[in-house]
Amino acid sequence: MQNPNIDLGTYGIWTGALDMQPSSLAKECAAELEELGFGAVWIPETVYREPFVHSAMLLEATSSMAVATGIVNRYGRDAMTCNAGMQTLNEAYPGRFLLGLGVSHGHLVTGIRKQTYDKPYSAMVEYLDRMEASLFFAPTGEPPAQMVLAALGPKMLRLAAERTAGAHPYFVPPEHTALARETMGPDPLLAVEQMIVLDTDPTSARAAARANMKIYLGLPNYANNLLRLGFTEDDIADGGSDKLVDAIVAWGSMDDCLARVQAHLDAGADHVCIQVLDADLQHLPRTEWREVAAALGLN
Repeated sequence: MQNPNIDLGTYGIWTGALDMQPSSLAKECAAELEELGFGAVWIPETVYREPFVHSAMLLEATSSMAVATGIVNRYGRDAMTCNAGMQTLNEAYPGRFLLGLGVSHGHLVTGIRKQTYDKPYSAMVEYLDRMEASLFFAPTGEPPAQMVLAALGPKMLRLAAERTAGAHPYFVPPEHTALARETMGPDPLLAVEQMIVLDTDPTSARAAARANMKIYLGLPNYANNLLRLGFTEDDIADGGSDKLVDAIVAWGSMDDCLARVQAHLDAGADHVCIQVLDADLQHLPRTEWREVAAALGLN
């Protein structure tokens, strides 16, 4: 395990919304998140911006906040290129870039990238081996570059603990956080994503949650993890049962939502990155980010 040399703080923001904005607005939002007191902003890789370039933009727009990827798709570039991207950003912005690396999902790899989706665990082991063996002759920076793995199941969580700084579980309840901490041990970084909907009406709040959960419930990696946690096929079907929706997405008052964040911390998370959801999937939740920061006492 690599001892984490990056300070994410206790609270961060996970968002795909910045990818949908002009770069000038994305950088403005990142600067505001830093001013609000969040320790990190997490950005994805799907079919929007290239994540290393996007990270560089956000790092340049800020001065101390960490930028983390949640996640870089290992199929998006070979191991040597991925290592070079990580090392380049670490040297330019020491201790502020965290590479979150994952195996992605079959439909994104085979359907969009037109590649073969390998067995997730063995493919990741091979990829990490190739990253470690990669040639890189440019300055590497201090402290050393850091990465975490997108990990859900016990094998990937153990790999994250053994080969990287830790894990970035996504789409999980606090019960999974407790299992992850038990599996990885006390030292590795555990940075957990938590979705929230700031709406006290059960019908509209769950509707917003389901709109955002829909894509994930159809992905085997997430569905299988939910089954391991004791949910049933019926819970996963038809947009998710109320039980499942309530377990994955915290909704209600600000206090209700932040209680779920605290539950992850109590279960062993070091850092929780909060994803604010809305029924409008294109929504840029700047007002809500300000409210969350104020409720957490960050500003």
